[in-house]
Amino acid sequence: MQELKDKVAVITGGASGLGLAMARRFAREGMKLALADIEEEALRRVEQEFRKAGIPVLAIRTDVSRGHDVERLAEKTLATFGAVHVVCNNAGVAPGGAVWESTVADWEWVLGVNVWGVIHGVRVFVPIMLRQDTPCHVVNTASVAGMLSVPGMGIYCVSKHAVVTLTECLYHDLAERKSKVGVSVLCPAFVPTAIIDSERNRPALLRNPTRARTPEDHQREEQMRHAVQSGRVSADMVADMVLDGIRQERFYIFTHPRIKAAIHSRMEDVLNDRRPTDTSKPAKD
Repeated sequence: MQELKDKVAVITGGASGLGLAMARRFAREGMKLALADIEEEALRRVEQEFRKAGIPVLAIRTDVSRGHDVERLAEKTLATFGAVHVVCNNAGVAPGGAVWESTVADWEWVLGVNVWGVIHGVRVFVPIMLRQDTPCHVVNTASVAGMLSVPGMGIYCVSKHAVVTLTECLYHDLAERKSKVGVSVLCPAFVPTAIIDSERNRPALLRNPTRARTPEDHQREEQMRHAVQSGRVSADMVADMVLDGIRQERFYIFTHPRIKAAIHSRMEDVLNDRRPTDTSKPAKD
């Protein structure tokens, strides 16, 4: 997909972080924007920013874990712009904790946003793209956590592994039908965004009022916060990579190429029937 001017991009999680960076990058290419986010106030701020800049924009509060919300997003996008050409299923949350410590509420929240959000995005928008029969592209935001298995991030890794394989299967299904819809899976590592504070958007019904936070929880959160905030690859740089990936029809978009060594180590564990290597720790000489 080469020509983006006047095309329509739908971006979930579009009011902050990677989603907002993608929106700004697409806007510079002359695209029209349909932005979805669960944060109403941030969404209105971003909508105003684009309107002042003369960018055609539609902003809709959306809980991607709810299928009818995503369906309404599609309906309003088509009613406003008449088509959809790029869909970035980007909304995500990132709690930590040992696997056995994750509550049912934790699983429902994370899988609802990170997995069902992508499922709904694919289920709702891909049929529209197929009917249009024009060059289109789907970008699903996973993570390097979708390629690795690390301690303290089990629930997040599960969700992102699901996004990776969902996207791979989507690619095969579309290729089998010789469709004009391209597919990419975005696998960022540590990028300075507000995802470390994603608890701010957890629904009240899925909170954990009875589970006390342990010293390990606090330590893990601080380590993750430091890693995210000290990341050298910015959200704007990732947005450039996404745009290039769409134009080059690149399937895997890795923001941090050096992480491939850890992915290679994990693949070797699988192929050589070894116990899993802790790729979160530096390799021993």
